[in-house]
Amino acid sequence: MILKTYRWSFIVTALGLVLAAWYGLSAHLGLFQAIFLVLILSVLEISLSFDNAVVNATILERMSDFWRKIFLSVGIIIAVFGMRLVFPIVLVSVTAGLGPVEVVRLALEGGDPETPGTYGYELNQAHPTIASFGGMFLLMLFLNFIFGEKEHHWIGPLERALEKVGKLEYVQVIVAGAVLLVVAETFATDHGRTVLAAGLAGVVTYLLVNGLGELFNVEDHVEHSEHPEGREHPEGAGATAAARPSGPSGAARATGKAAFFLFLYLEVLDASFSFDGVIGAFAITSDPVIIAIGLGVGAMYIRSMTVHLVEEGTLAQYPYLENGALWAIGALAVILLLSIEVHIPEVVTGLIGLAFIVASLISSIRYNRAHPEESHVETHPVRAG
Repeated sequence: MILKTYRWSFIVTALGLVLAAWYGLSAHLGLFQAIFLVLILSVLEISLSFDNAVVNATILERMSDFWRKIFLSVGIIIAVFGMRLVFPIVLVSVTAGLGPVEVVRLALEGGDPETPGTYGYELNQAHPTIASFGGMFLLMLFLNFIFGEKEHHWIGPLERALEKVGKLEYVQVIVAGAVLLVVAETFATDHGRTVLAAGLAGVVTYLLVNGLGELFNVEDHVEHSEHPEGREHPEGAGATAAARPSGPSGAARATGKAAFFLFLYLEVLDASFSFDGVIGAFAITSDPVIIAIGLGVGAMYIRSMTVHLVEEGTLAQYPYLENGALWAIGALAVILLLSIEVHIPEVVTGLIGLAFIVASLISSIRYNRAHPEESHVETHPVRAG
């Protein structure tokens, strides 16, 4: 089971280390130093994004086998080459007003991130834009969860109270808008307009992808009603996920357009999670190739963990795990927004997310012991193949 689920992660790790060794020798970085940096960056990515795997699993279990395979194939290409290599170059190009060729030259030259004119420095200068977009996108995801109806209430009184507040129409947008205004006026004194625009783009992106997912989910339901023989029925953990309010609405075992927008949502979510990893990586090395390899290997393990959670029905077995992951996302959103003005070490970000996951896992185990009649419900998760 482990070998089947993680085989591609092991293969990518081996290829990544070989590539790092070759690059280390050819770029005069050093064989062992290049391998060591890749391993460190991989651990950094995994530690920062474990909660991402839990949230991804709540969405992935609604998708068909075909789209799960797309998530692991096309999705990883987008994650590694798109978000970890191409996106930072495009971002520096736009924010610094430099051509892509010039940015690539700066990237290959490396240099101290504290030195003006270097690739790392320019990327750090773009951090307010990155943090505002990613922070607001993740905040909308958290607010959509915390104000929505939940099957299980982890932090009981607080979650129930916020669920009642969620009956107010558009409360998520109201709260997000208020937070963005406060951040732009208080924490972003030197980048107010940029932060406001990027944060607004994050909110709009969430609403757009979420809305399209709901739209095509409705259409798919109509098609399935008219052609019941073509409908795919949810099984096991997937049946539970269908009612979850977090993320864009999508039928369990979604196919076609509904599954496509769930996939698109997953990629935007991964992008938001990857921002802090990409920025944090420059505290370890400024070499974009080593960063792409290291974070790419870590991203592959996060994807394998996501599939593992789905196949094992872990979300159904541990009822508060999703709650903990969403609270971790809320904390990450706040950290990203605060980081516009205050430097927050990446280890703090990773530990906070891990603390929420571990706490919710412990609470789930206690709940299962107190309710044994619920904890042994048989599930039939669908294998991703």
